[in-house]
Amino acid sequence: MSSTNEQDRKKLSLGSGKGKLSLGKTVETGQVKQSFSHGRSKTVQVEVRRRRPSQPVPGSREAAIAAAKAGGGKGGRELTAEEREARARVLEQAASRRPEEQPEAVTEAKAPTAPAAESPAEAPEAAAPEPAPEPVDRRQAELDELRKIEDAEAAVKAAEAARLAEEEAARQAKAAAERATARLDREGTAPAAASPAARAPIDSEDDDRRRRGGGGGGAKEAPSKRPARTRGAGEPRRRQGKLTISDALSGDSGRVRSLASVRRARERERQRGRDNQGDAVKQSRDVIVPETITVQELANRMAERGGEVIKSLMKMGVMATINQIIDADTAELVAQEFGHKVRRVAESDVELGMTGDEDKDVDLRPRPPVVTVMGHVDHGKTSLLDAIRQADVASGEAGGITQHIGAYQIEVPSGDKITFIDTPGHEAFTEMRARGANVTDIVVLVVAADDGIMAQTVEAIRHARAAKVPVIVAVNKIDKPDADPQRVRTELLQHEIVVEDMGGDVQAIDVSALTKQGLDTLLEAIALQAEVLELKANPDRAATGVVIEAKVERGRGSVATVLVQRGTLRTGDVFVAGAEWGRVRALVNDRGEQAESAGPSEPIEVLGLQGTPTAGDDFVVVENESRAREIADYRQRLLREKSATAGARGTVEQMLSAIKSGEAEELPLVIKTDVHGSLEAIRATLEKLETSVVKPRILHAAVGGISESDVSLAGASGGIIVGFNVRANPQAREMARRDGMEIRYYSIIYDLIDDVKALLTGMLAPELKEEFLGYAEIRQVFNITKVGKVAGCMVTDGVIKRGCKVRLLRDNVVIHEGSLKTLKRFKDEVREVRESYECGMAFENYDDIREGDQIECFELKEVARTLEQVQQEASAG
Repeated sequence: MSSTNEQDRKKLSLGSGKGKLSLGKTVETGQVKQSFSHGRSKTVQVEVRRRRPSQPVPGSREAAIAAAKAGGGKGGRELTAEEREARARVLEQAASRRPEEQPEAVTEAKAPTAPAAESPAEAPEAAAPEPAPEPVDRRQAELDELRKIEDAEAAVKAAEAARLAEEEAARQAKAAAERATARLDREGTAPAAASPAARAPIDSEDDDRRRRGGGGGGAKEAPSKRPARTRGAGEPRRRQGKLTISDALSGDSGRVRSLASVRRARERERQRGRDNQGDAVKQSRDVIVPETITVQELANRMAERGGEVIKSLMKMGVMATINQIIDADTAELVAQEFGHKVRRVAESDVELGMTGDEDKDVDLRPRPPVVTVMGHVDHGKTSLLDAIRQADVASGEAGGITQHIGAYQIEVPSGDKITFIDTPGHEAFTEMRARGANVTDIVVLVVAADDGIMAQTVEAIRHARAAKVPVIVAVNKIDKPDADPQRVRTELLQHEIVVEDMGGDVQAIDVSALTKQGLDTLLEAIALQAEVLELKANPDRAATGVVIEAKVERGRGSVATVLVQRGTLRTGDVFVAGAEWGRVRALVNDRGEQAESAGPSEPIEVLGLQGTPTAGDDFVVVENESRAREIADYRQRLLREKSATAGARGTVEQMLSAIKSGEAEELPLVIKTDVHGSLEAIRATLEKLETSVVKPRILHAAVGGISESDVSLAGASGGIIVGFNVRANPQAREMARRDGMEIRYYSIIYDLIDDVKALLTGMLAPELKEEFLGYAEIRQVFNITKVGKVAGCMVTDGVIKRGCKVRLLRDNVVIHEGSLKTLKRFKDEVREVRESYECGMAFENYDDIREGDQIECFELKEVARTLEQVQQEASAG
């Protein structure tokens, strides 16, 4: 094997010129040629890495020897006497400063190059070329220098040992003082040694020790020999953990109190306060008690513990949990027992002050009269109003009868305004007429001259008398040939209405809506009556009124016709209408025109409702939305509770007993109408159709079109959907067609009532009537094998039919009732046998027949019943 070396080692250089940066190669490369048998050889590239010389630790003996060698061997010369003297002087100064400075100074003293760095005056002198050195003993110089370094280290160790001994003595003295202090504290005397003045020297010494940071390298075994010490009561804790820069700069290296310690201290303070609370006087509070309240809420309002309240209830005999609800009376007793003052409140208090204060006389202004037109159906009420308004409303009503309540305002030639309210005359609209009479000032009673006083006329008179409003009689249709106005005046006497022509105080005017005869006289009579009443209202206040009618319109939402009674209603007002609330989005008068405001006695359509109110509800403007929402929520809750109570089905036993007694036959109905007044009338009429056997049950009744939810509700209960002046949307129609549900549309209330009546009549079980056929007398009894006993009879009266019902009479006493099994004449089966003919008869499952018995034959026939018959039977029973 042979090897070849490359060229000599080179240096890698960066830059050029003086002060260039160079890097010596640390890897030597070469090639080694390996020879094998049979003349084979292989050349291998070899890299030889140079070993980096290790640097001695600064301050160590090796570093000092290396420095001495470097100083004495450089250029083949030794240290001069001046250089050795300078180095010895520096070492002596370092040794003298060591006991006073921090341990870090030892490291600076050990560094052999420190004198050259700290004495710049000597550096040029050392760097300058020296004259020829004097011959000295090199070995002796090294030993002298090492001896000086060892002496300096020994001095540092001695100083550190002295300091540790001093600290140990101070610590033992301090521990003895603390033990004495603790013993004196247990004996109840204040120790003098525990005063801050006595502890100050010890604390200062301990702080000095902490600032010095402990001993140097020669005192490493001292902590293991140090006895464990205990911290005194007044001594601050030693800092633990790392020392951050912020703590070092601020000088606050003491330990911060933990959150848990702070909580414990607060809890102890609170407990001491509770212990001392018994001696303090209890505070009396004003406790607000609603109609119902939970025990926890009552305890919170009284600022008492829940357990104490439960104990008080148990003393009263009431076992209640913390979340149980108690009534106001019990809560009041509990609060009084704890010494608090009770102020009772109720949920209905949200309505207090809603209508405002009473108006002062100085604020009242004259207002137009509100006139309600009432009378029997088809007596011309709407036609009379159309003639006055010069409009045509009657032709737009289905069937020519008014089925909605309408409100209009006209201006008479004198400049005064009159508000008219048109009510339906059909008997189903009793609630509408009552509502119209309650909001009116004057009632105009329309009576047809050819018909006279009718049923709804009498009802209108009763409503007017109940409302205590004056009545003006308008005798209509005087243009007809058979009209007799005098007969009408005479018939009114039967109902305590005496007209002026007969010495009374009721005005009676003959009018004709067709020829407009007497209309001016009627308006003058109304104006005269209003002047007598002196109608006044305050327009400068929040508006209040009554809802005349309510409906749902496509694109407009819920719309309410409101009659303003006091104040002025403006766009943007927040109001409450019954159980609904809203903000006035738009106002539309009776002519379909937009209006900015509506004053007293003015009818107006209001848009902006959150829901559809009930006709007859009060209409009040409130200050803000929160108050309106609170009142509406309270009223809706009352309505839900009322409907839940009314719709309760009772227990299972009650339901089974109703089925047994035949009272469970019901006709489920889902009713949707265009306006609330019509819904009210339909509901009232259907309730009159209820009997003890069958009755209509309204599953859902609302204003608006028929939707999918209505169809699904009717489908789940097998009911019928009824739409009055409304239609189903396409989705609801498709759903009804798919499920086979029936939707019935009506525009006249007569037809709706008649159909429901027919449905209820069809649900009635038919009545079974017994029809007598004839008598037969048993002359002989035959006993036939495989058949039984057969009676040979003579028909004495009527006719005997095969399969009829029979009764067996013995001594005029019925002993069997059943059906006829066979009827034969001679050997042939016959359908019937007439009087004076003989026949053979056998009974179903009965053989106890004797000669002389009489057979009565009859048939049972089913006869359909009507609602009137059922009602008569119920009233007779």
